[in-house]
Amino acid sequence: MSAHVQVPPFVVIPGGQVQQVLHERQQEVVDIVADTYRQHGAGGTVNPPSYFLRFPDRPNSRIIALPAALGGDAAVDGIKWISSFPDNVAAGIPRASAVLVLNDHDTGYPFACLESSVISATRTAASAALAADHLSRGRPAPRRVGFVGTGLIARYIHTYLSATGWSFEEIGIHDLSEEHAAGFGEYAAEAEPGAKITVHTDADGLIRTSDLVVFATVAAKPHVHDPAAFAHHPLVLNVSLRDLSPDVVLSAANFVDDVEHCLKADTSPHLAEQRTGHRDFLDGTLDDVLAGRVRPPTDRTVIFSPFGLGVLDLAVGRYVYEEVVARGEQLVVPDFFAELRRYG
Repeated sequence: MSAHVQVPPFVVIPGGQVQQVLHERQQEVVDIVADTYRQHGAGGTVNPPSYFLRFPDRPNSRIIALPAALGGDAAVDGIKWISSFPDNVAAGIPRASAVLVLNDHDTGYPFACLESSVISATRTAASAALAADHLSRGRPAPRRVGFVGTGLIARYIHTYLSATGWSFEEIGIHDLSEEHAAGFGEYAAEAEPGAKITVHTDADGLIRTSDLVVFATVAAKPHVHDPAAFAHHPLVLNVSLRDLSPDVVLSAANFVDDVEHCLKADTSPHLAEQRTGHRDFLDGTLDDVLAGRVRPPTDRTVIFSPFGLGVLDLAVGRYVYEEVVARGEQLVVPDFFAELRRYG
């Protein structure tokens, strides 16, 4: 390491600033996510397995650590630390909260801490919009979309679909909470004034009447079991990963963001692997599709199951940091690192 390298100043970026930077930048973020998938597919990233912190006294809650590193001209390392506490919703606060720490490539010193629930939702929605675009090519444009689960992620996905050129004649909604379903219906009616909004009492009914199905729930195990519900061969964004039974997975063409990451932790594809003893039911990754190595079928149900890669959080977080610094709006914490002399 050269002698002129210095410890970077430590910056805190609160959620309000994150939202300001990302507001109406949907296409830019989708492009960032696409470039990151290509870099990951080319071996230009480090993305080890996520670590799940679980609690015997709170079995439905967890905190996940997603360490990662991006190479290239603007290399950065870091980690997202994101909690999922579903019981928060009943108390009137969001289920998920998160921070993202960015580390300097040369010194390893952390140089930024960003509120990251918005970054996490943004990269998830951008990934879903990117997959919907490329996996639907060659098919009639989906006119009927259905959302199973109506929280923050579902809203962000719809926003990203709308901002990247999608519009729908019908929007189906299903949620275990009638209140949440009604709230999402109000949002959808305002976002797409001409669309027919239908609240379904079960997921199967929604699936049968949708060309594009989005699963964005907190389901811990499969609750959709009948492959016949998919007989019309919709495109499925399996964002929450655990809603679909192995029977449904094995009846479809399957694409993931990363094979090793997705086939673990009892996700729907992982359960299919456990049943069959192989991975032959996987048709490829999203990077395979972006690169043209694999063409998704147009006469089968297509399921995209993204585990969620830490490198996506890094890429979007780095973008936010650079925009904040370029505007001169960064909040620097003075003397964050107090011991910078080896011998005092």
